Amino acid sequence: MITRRIFLGGAAAAILSAPAAQAKETPIQGGSLTWGVETEPNTLNPHINGQAKAKLILRNAYESLLARTPDGGYLPWLAKDYDISADGRTYSFTLREDVTFSDGEKLDAAAVALNFTKLKEPLYAGSISAGQVSHVTEAIAASSHKLILKLDKVYAPFLDGAAGIEIISPKSFASPRLKAGGPEISGTGPFIIERYVKGQDIRFVRRPDYTWAPANAGHQGPAYLDAVIYRFLPEAAVRTGALTSGQVDVIEGISGNDAGLFRDNPDFTYQSVANTGTPFTLYLNTSRGPTADLKVRKAVMAAIDVERIIQSVYRGARQRAWGVLTPADTDFYDRTIEGSYGFDANSANQLLDEAGWTARDAEGFRSKDGERLTIEVVQSQVTLRDQRDILLQAAQAQARQNAGIDLALRYVDAGTYTQRQNDGVYGSIPNSTTTQENGVTLYFHYLPRAKGGSINFSRTQAPEVSAWLEEAASTLDVKKRFEIYARLQRFALLEQAYGLPLYVPDDQIAAAARVKGAGFRPFKRLPENAYDIWLQG
Repeated sequence: MITRRIFLGGAAAAILSAPAAQAKETPIQGGSLTWGVETEPNTLNPHINGQAKAKLILRNAYESLLARTPDGGYLPWLAKDYDISADGRTYSFTLREDVTFSDGEKLDAAAVALNFTKLKEPLYAGSISAGQVSHVTEAIAASSHKLILKLDKVYAPFLDGAAGIEIISPKSFASPRLKAGGPEISGTGPFIIERYVKGQDIRFVRRPDYTWAPANAGHQGPAYLDAVIYRFLPEAAVRTGALTSGQVDVIEGISGNDAGLFRDNPDFTYQSVANTGTPFTLYLNTSRGPTADLKVRKAVMAAIDVERIIQSVYRGARQRAWGVLTPADTDFYDRTIEGSYGFDANSANQLLDEAGWTARDAEGFRSKDGERLTIEVVQSQVTLRDQRDILLQAAQAQARQNAGIDLALRYVDAGTYTQRQNDGVYGSIPNSTTTQENGVTLYFHYLPRAKGGSINFSRTQAPEVSAWLEEAASTLDVKKRFEIYARLQRFALLEQAYGLPLYVPDDQIAAAARVKGAGFRPFKRLPENAYDIWLQG
């Protein structure tokens, strides 16, 4: 066996900094915190929910096998150790013996094995969690606290994904509320879901017997707060107003215009950090409509002045994106892509002329054979956040003004969005993923849908891409994987124009000064749960 022991490693300083920072102030037990959030979960089942924003909420109740360090390493959590076999196809986890679910069941190998087995059932088809376990052939409880996962082949990104899957109790799988999630779906987290009022809020209460926080948490033992309430406030201005007026204690998702209200203001604290995963990208459908033509896709990429619209919408508070991954993915982001393409209206118009879109209709849009050059951009209302509607409108205006392209914006409900994805009936889907790191998200975005590409919005089936991803997955050599992903990046963006990266997703937290301990997860950089938060005075 090749043993990968979990120690502090190079992240020790970062891990130890939290207790040191709190040495000047003694945390106070008790109290209730109200947090204004941008996104309401579309389901409270952590296995089905793929919304990055919902992780802030669900992470209070559901936990995973391993924790992450800022440099991408691993620390004990529900598992206290792990091994990877010499052939890279068997993963063994030694579980803690003192963990229980909120419904009273004990966490053991059989319970965790059941989670991995259930995730292969049709209910989870297309979910990110199901994608993580697609290569698992067997999940075995070798002993009461020894879990063995066998893979069908070497899959290098496996640990990154599998170690982060939220574990729920065996009883939960029998609940009639399994798909919707909620109080009946029990986890091991420091809080328990007490109440959920759709469209309004969700309330968690402290779990008094919680004693298994990971080593890089700010403290050990139960949470400081008695309760935390997340209020669903989708409008940025409403969240800002709620915090400044004292209706809530914390908010996330602060617009570029509002950041100045909190930054350097002694009455508040303000934090922001770029996410790992993929940037917010305008993915172009290669399988139907005008975007099936490479020249049209390249014209779209050249017609939009990304620098200008990012500055206009976010006022310098967001970073322009260039690659298939964000710069926060330090192992695999290839910076050589930066500046290698960009806004060029002349090139966009020349490409469209060559593609035969030479006529103009009465409104100035290009047309061919009496048909307008329309690219339907389908955006889910559920995942619409961070002023992305304004950003898309700005891109729409530029595409029309600079090249006569009609980007028709369609905001649809979750059911319609899923149906459009499945049927491929769209011209473009804008999307980002901020829950996957170390290149894992590339597999979901660029493999054929039938082979695990659950969010392959460009619908590419290019054999080169599949071959590169297969090659990268078959090696544990990080340098080699970087080189392969870099090759894929240039092919996807420069050669095939599968999508136009717009900006790097960024999470922000603003809080009243009396709120202590709010922050971000060390590696995935999403807002952390309320476990370490306490209230002063």
